[in-house]
Amino acid sequence: MKQNYHSGTSRKNKEKIIRSIFFVIALASGLTLGLIVVFLFMEGLPIFSKVSVKDFIFGIYWYPTDDPADFGIFPLIIASLSVTLVSSVISIPLGISSALFLAEIASRRVREIVKPIVELLAALPSVVIGFFGMVVVAPFLQEIFDIPVGLNLFNASLMLAFMSVPTICSISEDAIFSVPKELREASLALGATQWETIWRVIIPASISGISTAVILGMSRAIGETMVVLMVAGGAAMVPRSIFDPVRPLPASIAAEMAEAPFRGDHYYALFATGIVLFLFTMAFNMVADYISNRYRQVGAATL
Repeated sequence: MKQNYHSGTSRKNKEKIIRSIFFVIALASGLTLGLIVVFLFMEGLPIFSKVSVKDFIFGIYWYPTDDPADFGIFPLIIASLSVTLVSSVISIPLGISSALFLAEIASRRVREIVKPIVELLAALPSVVIGFFGMVVVAPFLQEIFDIPVGLNLFNASLMLAFMSVPTICSISEDAIFSVPKELREASLALGATQWETIWRVIIPASISGISTAVILGMSRAIGETMVVLMVAGGAAMVPRSIFDPVRPLPASIAAEMAEAPFRGDHYYALFATGIVLFLFTMAFNMVADYISNRYRQVGAATL
């Protein structure tokens, strides 16, 4: 009896220690994120003593080194949104279609070969993808479409789509594969074709995971720095076509931060640009969380 009591007490103490360790780790993660956000706002807000929020967000000229300087990030915002939109138009159909193929159509042997390759693509360094876009894709686009420069919005979108597809495919495939086999078998037994089963049963049951995969893929695209810095063209102007050079928000921060005088207006403006980028990314993640929770009930009802 005494031995059982001591054993139970020892187990409870171990559980308390483990819970405390996990709590400290979670607290450290949250505290680190909080400190980063505080520092970002501390360094970015001073610029609004020189320029209004409206002029900063909707100004169309970004000339931070002129006298007087122009701090308008509207072209940078449009560039980020445009690159993300075009890359999403390419990556979402490819990612979801690949996931459906791996989960529903491909044989087990094919899935075991293809899925690790897809996941390996997600591990490619962004600088390698950017270099590929500069050396291979840019001259190809320039020759095929007869355009002055191959470093443009479309090139950046292609490279970002190439980076987003593995994320969308991998998460969507896991969500689709987790749908119970009974649902598939019941649909086929009622006379539905494989395509009807996928469209009317599998996708509705896994819509929560697919939606989350799409939003996370788009979040990666809008926050990517190295690729857009290398292949987007670097022109801080509102694009008139997909073949115009652009400069998204992350590229502008990366390109100019080393040249900005410490605690100068240019420095503060770049941190304020980081605040805008942070808010965009946070909005994407909040939308992903909302969609995941919203459609989880739909999936549960389907199941």
